Amino acid sequence: MLKVGLTGGIATGKSFVLSVLAQLGCEVIDADKLAHQAIEPGQSAYFEIIEKFGEAILLADRSIDRQKLGSIVFDNGEARQQLNAIVHPRVFAAQQKWFDELERRNPDAIAVVDAALMIETGSYKRFDCLVVVHCAPETQLQRLMVRNNLTREAALKRMESQMPSKDKLMFADYVIDTSGTMEGTREQVVRLHRELKKLADGNQNRETPV
Repeated sequence: MLKVGLTGGIATGKSFVLSVLAQLGCEVIDADKLAHQAIEPGQSAYFEIIEKFGEAILLADRSIDRQKLGSIVFDNGEARQQLNAIVHPRVFAAQQKWFDELERRNPDAIAVVDAALMIETGSYKRFDCLVVVHCAPETQLQRLMVRNNLTREAALKRMESQMPSKDKLMFADYVIDTSGTMEGTREQVVRLHRELKKLADGNQNRETPV
């Protein structure tokens, strides 16, 4: 099984790239969804987060208000580190469980994990290769403003809180530039998929005794 990491900055088009890879037959998972599951009521991370940040972050149904929690940690590096220390180990464990189940079910799979902080956490090292999605900074900014209904200043602040794309690209085995049209991006992903299939076949051949 080939393990592929997919990452990139906010509003660069990772979700679209992931969806095309899924259409092409890859097994895919979004680490954000695993993180959301990890903080659901009843989960161990849920209780740790309430203990750390207080019940003011809860909605009426006792679930965590992710928007309120996000506003607390966004401008507070220490609080963000505390939250990541609670959530990230659960996400990594859930990813590993997914890998293990997938390997039993489909050992020839190309398994793709989409995670925004893959480079920052060092978890990219757990993968056979890394795909970085990026686009022109102004394009990224405009997308973020529209998607999240943000002012230019607020969108810039969010972008600047992350590792710059030019730094992420230094870690990339493969790059997808989403600055152009969706069709142009799709064509890049189709080419990427062909390369990943070759890589997966090569891994399989190395693992098969002669």
